[in-house]
Amino acid sequence: MAPTEIDAAVHRQLGELVAGMRALQESFRRLEEGAVRSEDKAATSRAAVHQRMDQLVDRVGHVEASVATIGEDVSEMKPVTDDVKRWKLMGIGALGVTGIAAMALGVSFAEAIRRIVFVILGKV
Repeated sequence: MAPTEIDAAVHRQLGELVAGMRALQESFRRLEEGAVRSEDKAATSRAAVHQRMDQLVDRVGHVEASVATIGEDVSEMKPVTDDVKRWKLMGIGALGVTGIAAMALGVSFAEAIRRIVFVILGKV
């Protein structure tokens, strides 16, 4: 090979190397931009997750406070409910006693009327 042919081949190879290096640099630049975009998206996503987590913590706190308030209300209502149940049972018992007494009185009254009718009719 002649020296000019060698120079041309070397220049061509150097040109190919430079082009390859530029292509690699462009690939690295695109990868870096993609990584930056990906990191930005991940940061945004994490921020949204943290915000939702904070909202959940607030909501759970409100639910706990509501449950505590309801528990206090129920504990205040329990004695009243027990009293009402006791009154109901006492009322049912009183109605039962009254019913038995009324039945006994009715039977006694019927028997008294029967005896009066027998006396009037003379069937003693």
